[in-house]
Amino acid sequence: MCKDCGCSITEHHHHHHDSVVHDNPQLNDSKTIEVIDKILAKNDHEAEHNREHFNKHNVLAINMMSSPGSGKTTLLEKIADIAPFKFGVIEGDLETNRDADRIKAKGIPAYQISTGSACHLDAFMVHKGLHNMPLDEIDVCFVENVGNLVCPASYDVGTHLNIVLVSVPEGSDKIEKYPVMFRQADLVLITKTDLLPYFDYDIEHEKQEARKIKPNVDILEVNINDLDSIKRVVDWIEFKRAFR
Repeated sequence: MCKDCGCSITEHHHHHHDSVVHDNPQLNDSKTIEVIDKILAKNDHEAEHNREHFNKHNVLAINMMSSPGSGKTTLLEKIADIAPFKFGVIEGDLETNRDADRIKAKGIPAYQISTGSACHLDAFMVHKGLHNMPLDEIDVCFVENVGNLVCPASYDVGTHLNIVLVSVPEGSDKIEKYPVMFRQADLVLITKTDLLPYFDYDIEHEKQEARKIKPNVDILEVNINDLDSIKRVVDWIEFKRAFR
C-alpha cells in the first residue's frame, strides 16, 4: 500500500449504539480524509498542466494500465514495428529500468520512473517524464503505468485516453472485481488470447461485464503473435488521433 492514495482505506464498518464505527481507524479520522482529498486535488491540477503540455505539442497521450504481466511492454514493442506514428513511452515501475531498456532497444524514446513503494504513477511523476520526452518529435506519448488494477485508476496523470489491459491467464473475473479501473477505460484490451485453449476463460462474459460497467467502451482482442490484432490497436489509436 502507498502512503498517500488511501488504497488501504476500505468501507467495512459495523454499527455500535446507533453510530457507525469503522474497522479502519483512518475512516474515523477526518484529518486523514482531508489530507487525501488535498493530495488528489493537487494531482488533478498538475494533470491539467500535463495535458496543456501535450496539447501544445499536438501529442496524443495515452495511459496504459493493467495488472503486472498482462503484456503492456510487449504490446508497445510490437506497435513500434508497424505504427505509422512516432511515439515515446514514460515507464512506471517500482524498481529497475528493464521496461524502458526494452523500449529503447526498439529505437523508441523512453524515460523510466522508479516509484519505490508507490503503487501508481501520479501527475507530478509524469510531469517529470514528459520533460524528458522529445515532444516536438513524437505524435503519441504512452504512459505505461505501474502494474496494479487498483490505485492507478484514482490518479489522473494528464493523458487524453486510458487503455486497460486484462489477460486471459488472469481469469474471467477481473473486470467484475476491479470495476473502478475499467470504468476509466476508453479501450479494453483482452490480451494473450492465443492461450484461450489452455484456460477456462469466458471471453464473452468479460466483454459483457466491461460494457455493463461502461456501455460505450471499445474492446479488442490481442494475440501478440497475430499481426492483425496488433494492427487493430494501432488503427484505434490512429482513429483517435484523427478526431482529437
